[in-house]
Amino acid sequence: MMTLITAPTRRRSPTAEVFRRGARLGGVLLLALAVTGCSVKRMAVNSLGDALAGGGTTFASDDDPELVKAAVPFSLKLMESLLAESPRHAGLLFATTSGFTQYGYAFVQQEADELESQDLAQATALHQRAKKLYVRAHNYGLRGLEARRPGFTNALAADPRAAVRVMRSAEVPQLYWTALAWGALISQSKDDPQRVAEVPQMEALIDRALELDESWNFGALHMFLITYEMARTGVKGDAAERSRREFERAMDQSRGWQAAPLVAYAESVCVQQQDLKQFESLLQRALGIDVDAHPEFRLANLIHQRRARWLLSKKDELFLIPDPPETKPN
Repeated sequence: MMTLITAPTRRRSPTAEVFRRGARLGGVLLLALAVTGCSVKRMAVNSLGDALAGGGTTFASDDDPELVKAAVPFSLKLMESLLAESPRHAGLLFATTSGFTQYGYAFVQQEADELESQDLAQATALHQRAKKLYVRAHNYGLRGLEARRPGFTNALAADPRAAVRVMRSAEVPQLYWTALAWGALISQSKDDPQRVAEVPQMEALIDRALELDESWNFGALHMFLITYEMARTGVKGDAAERSRREFERAMDQSRGWQAAPLVAYAESVCVQQQDLKQFESLLQRALGIDVDAHPEFRLANLIHQRRARWLLSKKDELFLIPDPPETKPN
């Protein structure tokens, strides 16, 4: 192949000099365009990430849980794809933490619980899937906290109570969802000593969030603690009494608009204390909530009402109801 190479001359023509300078300028422009292209891509990713991270209210007000169940996986996978391009995007890390946690509980663990008495193999498979979803949520949660506070993950593992002192009120949402995902993961990993040993880290997150803003999100922290106080160890006082206080705070802060605290107390406390009368009363109150009165809680209320109905259907298994006394024949 013939290559056109001209021998260098001692003196460049004006045309050659213009061409040479133009080539340099062209190289600079190409480099600038490449950098700008990366920036434009990152800006586009971040803008889309912001839109997706802020889109939770659309799902929250939906009146069709099955439609949401079908739609959420696509949104979650899209957010994961965007995180691959923008790994420290705070909104996306928050949305994936909360999204995987909620999807795992509402649409996988709930179904597993309902199937357990009918198809143990299928229920076990669904519990394993829920656990995997909670692992993702937990990992994104810690990444979100780490992005805000570099070195936090290692500090939390070394000394949980000291590590969380750096957190401020702006981090309460991420603390809450990370703790919720972690608690759900531990509850699905009771045969894993390594996971169970992480309880102090999870406790430190939720307790710090409570210290910073105990009324956050209409009492969401207290709703979490209604259930958790019944399992918390190493603290003084009666567990049921601690849960009752959390229930009262949750009911006060949620203004009676949400079914969640009623269902949580009935399932966690009434069953353990074998208080069937209060169990039925609370679940009937949960079912009596008008899901359209406060659309921002519509989907959550529908999901918790479904659990309330399921719990009521299981009361003969959950409560040791004594047999009625025998009637002696006349």
